[in-house]
Amino acid sequence: MKKTIITLLILFILTACATPTVVNIIGPNDNKLTCEELSKEIEIANKYADEAQEAKKMSSPHNIGAILFFLPGAGVTMKNVEEALIAAKERALHLNRIKEKKGC
Repeated sequence: MKKTIITLLILFILTACATPTVVNIIGPNDNKLTCEELSKEIEIANKYADEAQEAKKMSSPHNIGAILFFLPGAGVTMKNVEEALIAAKERALHLNRIKEKKGC
C-alpha cells in the first residue's frame, strides 16, 4: 500500500510540472473546415504558442518553485514547453496551407 501511494505521488509530481498543452499538428477534420473555422483554429494554435512562451520564462512562479523544490521538474517543464511551442507553430502552418489551397 505504501509503495503504491509513493509511486502515485511521484507520478503526480512529475506530471504536474509539465504545464503547456501540446496540440496535435494535424486534426482529423482539418480539410473539412471552412475559412472562418480555419482562422479560429489558427488563433487557438497561436494562443497555445503564446502560453508556451509564457511558461518558458524562468521568472514565472511555477518555474521558480520547480527549481527550488524539484529541480528535475524544471527540466521536464522546459522540454514540454519546447514540444508545445513547436507543435503549436506547426499546427498554425498546417492550417495556413489549407487556407491557401482553399483560396481563403
